[in-house]
Amino acid sequence: MSHLPVFLVAGLAEAPMSAAALGLQCDLPGSVLLRHDIHVEQRTLTRTIADLSGILEREVIDVEHLCVACAVREDIVPTLERLAALGRWEAVVTHLPLAADPTQVCRVVEPDHGRSRGFRVAGVVVGLEGESVRADLVGDDLLSERGLATSVGDRRGVAEVTSSLIEYADVVTVFGESDGVDLGLVDALSRPGAMVLTDWPGLHARDLLHGIHDHAASEAWVDEVRRDAVPQPRTPGVWTLDLVSDRPLHPDRLQAEIAALATGGHRSRGCFHLPSRPGAVCGWSGAGDALSIGTVGEWGGEQPITRIVVHGLVDEGSLTAGSAVAARKDVIQRAFESALLTDDELTSAAFLELRSDGLETWLGPIDAAA
Repeated sequence: MSHLPVFLVAGLAEAPMSAAALGLQCDLPGSVLLRHDIHVEQRTLTRTIADLSGILEREVIDVEHLCVACAVREDIVPTLERLAALGRWEAVVTHLPLAADPTQVCRVVEPDHGRSRGFRVAGVVVGLEGESVRADLVGDDLLSERGLATSVGDRRGVAEVTSSLIEYADVVTVFGESDGVDLGLVDALSRPGAMVLTDWPGLHARDLLHGIHDHAASEAWVDEVRRDAVPQPRTPGVWTLDLVSDRPLHPDRLQAEIAALATGGHRSRGCFHLPSRPGAVCGWSGAGDALSIGTVGEWGGEQPITRIVVHGLVDEGSLTAGSAVAARKDVIQRAFESALLTDDELTSAAFLELRSDGLETWLGPIDAAA
């Protein structure tokens, strides 16, 4: 049994997402378009299905009693199963809601490669606006401030969402005028092997139908625990700082240094461990001037590691750009080293008796993480 190839189109702006979806449809003339639009205030989800013959279906779904992210996932997957069962099209181009996370679909489908569903994820494509890509990656706007929140309580930052979409994608395409350095940052964030395009040059149907999504590679690239070497940026004007140690971070000094580590208009992500929570893998995701940390798993039999990879941009408009970047990297490096446990602290048993480390708001109670 063949499995219908599905392409997920994600992003934060209507124009580049629609352009990417149209590009895919032109490259795949036997495809059907599945589109979902979220209306947060009305708490509705609109599903539209169309092909070259016109609109085939449009339905407004009440999601009053579901979180919108769950509603999207729970409607998209069954609809894709239904389209696959009809056997009328060669592929599906799925236009996700603005700011929706494609991993919500990929992680449901990929455990059995879609065998039980009749379709497979063949590609994740992210469409971006060239003129706003820098602000989208290093600015401090919230989704809600741009009218892009996917739920009433959505407090995510634009930069973190944009970075996360790029990091998971198989193809990132930037439409319109854009700076070469900005494209270099997109390239640095993208996983090795992913395509970074300007506009839509067209992709061969035979390659698309075969599939361009590498689920294992995408999951490994976005994993909080990273042990492989990090590629150096290929574009002058983009810098990378790889902060790595086998030592835990001191809870108090982490809080004292967190502003120096997380703010300043750069992308940072990775993991850390704490002596007060020896079994917990703590995830780190920062972008712009926003930071998210949380418990993401257990170390189990793995060697704990503290590693935060930072990507930033050189301000080319400044005559002292090089020295400013060096100074900024030095501040981040010193803050990281300051937060690490010292030799004496490594041999101390004091942390084992702690019932509070001041990080409960983000990581939960110590007992739950131990």
